[in-house]
Amino acid sequence: MAPQRNAGAGPEAELPEYAGHYRLESCLGSGGMGVVHLARSTSGMKLAVKVVHAEFAKDPEFRGRFRQEVGAARRVSGAFTAPVVDADPEAGRPWMATLYIPGPTLAQEVKRNGPLPPARLRRLMAGLAEALRDIHRVGVVHRDLKPSNVLLAEDGPKVIDFGISRPKDSELRTETGKLIGTPPFMAPEQFRRPREVGPAADVFALGSVMVHAATGRGPFDSDSPYVVAYQVVHDEPELTGVPEELTPLVQRCLAKEPEDRPSPDELMRELRSVAASYDTQAFIPAQRTEEEPAEPAPEAPAGEVPAPARSGRLVKRGAVAAGALALAAAGVLALVGLPGGGEPAGGAASPRATAAAFSGWEAEPLDGRSTPQCSYATGAVVCAQDGLVFARDAVDGRLLWRRALKGAAASGPPAGAPVVADGRVLGGLGQGRELTAVELASGEVSRQELPAYGGLRAVGGMVLLTASDGTVSGVEAASGRVRWSHRVPGQDVPYFVSFPGDRLAYALGVSADGSRTRVTAVEPRTGAVRWQAGLEGNLEAVGTADGALVAVAVDTASGQARAVVRHDPRSRRTEKVPLRVPLAQVQGAVRGDVVHLMAAGGALTAVDLAARRQLWTLETGVVRASRPASDGRHVYVSAPDGRLLAVDARRGRLVGQTPVRLGERSDRVPASLPEPLLVGDRVYGSAPDGAVFAVNGRDPAAW
Repeated sequence: MAPQRNAGAGPEAELPEYAGHYRLESCLGSGGMGVVHLARSTSGMKLAVKVVHAEFAKDPEFRGRFRQEVGAARRVSGAFTAPVVDADPEAGRPWMATLYIPGPTLAQEVKRNGPLPPARLRRLMAGLAEALRDIHRVGVVHRDLKPSNVLLAEDGPKVIDFGISRPKDSELRTETGKLIGTPPFMAPEQFRRPREVGPAADVFALGSVMVHAATGRGPFDSDSPYVVAYQVVHDEPELTGVPEELTPLVQRCLAKEPEDRPSPDELMRELRSVAASYDTQAFIPAQRTEEEPAEPAPEAPAGEVPAPARSGRLVKRGAVAAGALALAAAGVLALVGLPGGGEPAGGAASPRATAAAFSGWEAEPLDGRSTPQCSYATGAVVCAQDGLVFARDAVDGRLLWRRALKGAAASGPPAGAPVVADGRVLGGLGQGRELTAVELASGEVSRQELPAYGGLRAVGGMVLLTASDGTVSGVEAASGRVRWSHRVPGQDVPYFVSFPGDRLAYALGVSADGSRTRVTAVEPRTGAVRWQAGLEGNLEAVGTADGALVAVAVDTASGQARAVVRHDPRSRRTEKVPLRVPLAQVQGAVRGDVVHLMAAGGALTAVDLAARRQLWTLETGVVRASRPASDGRHVYVSAPDGRLLAVDARRGRLVGQTPVRLGERSDRVPASLPEPLLVGDRVYGSAPDGAVFAVNGRDPAAW
């Protein structure tokens, strides 16, 4: 469709054909600050591009605010907002591009089909509360939350049209969109003290939006915006028609004084108690019914015989009831290299138990204040929490042993899971110079002193410690003996990464201008350099495959990944596959020729290095997630509320998820999320409530 043109005198006149490299195809809508266009990137990706009205583009102060808000919008882009792809606040007409999200707005849905039923209202309120929490955390106040700014996407509600501050001289007008903030959805302070508007104004708007969703009208209703403004400031809201269980919450949101309104965190906690039957799987696409060829299932892991769960209160079979959909402390288990202790999926494939033999288990928490972070070691799942390390039988979940540890979590990098080497569980790494070792078979504890270090990496039965002067010491994980100590050629102060199934450690040093990256591969047991290469761009390693290093190329200015790079040291050949849309804060994993990338904001992307193309991208509906793990059939990630998500590896569709498992500290957000732990058909997870669980990966729809 050719770009629409308007020859009138208004701000929409003579719409541009391009914003940056994006061709503007048609007009999606117009607001007080700009026009939103449907656009396409050069690769064909659909985008929604907002172009600022010319009258505001001339205002230097507005441009400055717009520049700051674009930065904030980049940080908040994610599960409940439209992810920002690109922006240019310095253009003649400043613009910002976000992913185009198909689906009606809440206003359109209510107009076409009437008020939402109670179950959908609860889901909507939870999603909007979570969106506001994420927006407020980066210092943004939406100021114009209303039904037309809420998209009802397949995977949940999306808040759009935020991040552009209104000009300081805005005044109330009757024409649509002349003020950021629509009177029926504005808070009293937006009329009384417009310079003091804070996050609580968005909570007031949320209450008004919920009344509209439940009744088809606002809580303050008049044909005159001036009458509505008076009602908002002085009158009580009309809540007739709002479901009884939601009325107290909505009423609190609509309190006249900002300090009397609940925060988004409080709303989510209240929703958990109001709606114990809240369905967290509401936005999963319908499951496929046609039969598909099944992949062959190998035998059970060596040395393990599937057994039924032992009776007793510590182990429960099946799924638990779902709680409220809310952001919480982190969820499922970390995937690490396990020298001397078996190999989880992600490296060489492990044998699998049959679907009939393993139906999963859930063990009750030993400590409900934090998420256990676990690794696998030949028949046992070894987990660490603050001041505690324990082991459970991998088949039935029974407790094998538990030990108290001094200080913080007994964990090793990168995701906090215990390191298992030569039959010993290593604790205390990263918490000082003392190493605590627990015998896997007996639970016997021993302690030893390590050399001083600033960085560490456990790999190949060794612990690599990097001192502040760049000297690296290789320490035997089992004995604590220092086997070697020297500097690594080509690296000033190397910090190593390692990957499951690969016995090498890798140090990546980026040049000051971000134009080059020096990669050094080190043999952990000897400290010898196996290979070294200078590669173009700012690279971050995400995995290895058949001896080749796989990385993402990151834009130095924005921090976004723009391509996937594979370097083969044997042929010295480097291949690059551009991403259709830049991805922020990427975590990646490699399985064969396919790379899975999990970005901040919830976008999960699959890239085929052999075909040199992007396979698919899925918006998972979570604000952030763990590093992905794949068994070839599914891709698994963990969510902050303890859910384990399964995605079809071929089609990029969400096919299952475990229930929400919330802990005592549901208002806390961890620095990183542990990764799913795969052992054959088994997927092991843990949750913020302290529970450890296992599910059968062959049938995620049954979770």
